[in-house]
Amino acid sequence: MRDEEAGQRPEDEPGSGVVAAFGRQLKLLRVRAGLERAAFGKLVGYAGESIASIEQGRRIPQPKFVDRADEVLDAGGVLKALKEELARAQYPAFFRDVARLEAEAVCLHVYATLAVPGLLQTEDYARAVFTMRRPLLDEETVEQRITARLARQEIFLRRPLPTLSFVIEESVLRRPVGGRPVHQGQLEQILLHGQRRNVEIQVMPNDRTEHCGLGGPFTLIENREGRRMAYVEVQRNSRLYTERAMVRDAEEQYGILRAQALTPRDSLAFVEGLLGEK
Repeated sequence: MRDEEAGQRPEDEPGSGVVAAFGRQLKLLRVRAGLERAAFGKLVGYAGESIASIEQGRRIPQPKFVDRADEVLDAGGVLKALKEELARAQYPAFFRDVARLEAEAVCLHVYATLAVPGLLQTEDYARAVFTMRRPLLDEETVEQRITARLARQEIFLRRPLPTLSFVIEESVLRRPVGGRPVHQGQLEQILLHGQRRNVEIQVMPNDRTEHCGLGGPFTLIENREGRRMAYVEVQRNSRLYTERAMVRDAEEQYGILRAQALTPRDSLAFVEGLLGEK
């Protein structure tokens, strides 16, 4: 099977595609019901300005809003039918297909070299990451991206439990993204996730003289059907590899990385040591 390109779906960005289609449908149903935006907003718990943003395709609505709007407007499931596509639209275009695969994965292995993996991030750390993004993201987009990132973490609560592992560069854990309180909170969250039975977190120390991961970060995904994939992302350009030879190379590399890194137990002790540093 040929490699699948991600990041080629601008039609789903706010202002176009499914987001704009939902907004137009919402407005038609609201007008049919004889409701002004302010009145409708009170019924669904949103300000009139927010309703305008959604109707104009400038804001991606959350699942709870979609459910409530469908009920209030007696839409008969018309709005709810778009909920899954709207949820995908919360992610950057280049990540949407991978977000779906990640949510369905039975095994997920992540090698992180630049930032704490999204699945492990606290809300404050995620906000710092998105706020520092250049070119700048507007406030609404920042909040949407944070919500979407935190929603991905439902994978930890899924049944049956997926197998999750992370190899994280020491430099990532030492970088105080967002300031000291945010950094401390992020390290504490890593420790909490590291206590889960289905999660293993390993640290790659800076002083390793042997290191097979200098080519950059990547993620390995296995779905329920046993299909294995490798995802690589650099500067918002991404690629999902499905061809077996390419995936096998990444799997071999990850296995060696795990052997070169600290053990899971020693890694958690290392993170505890970072928390104790002044």
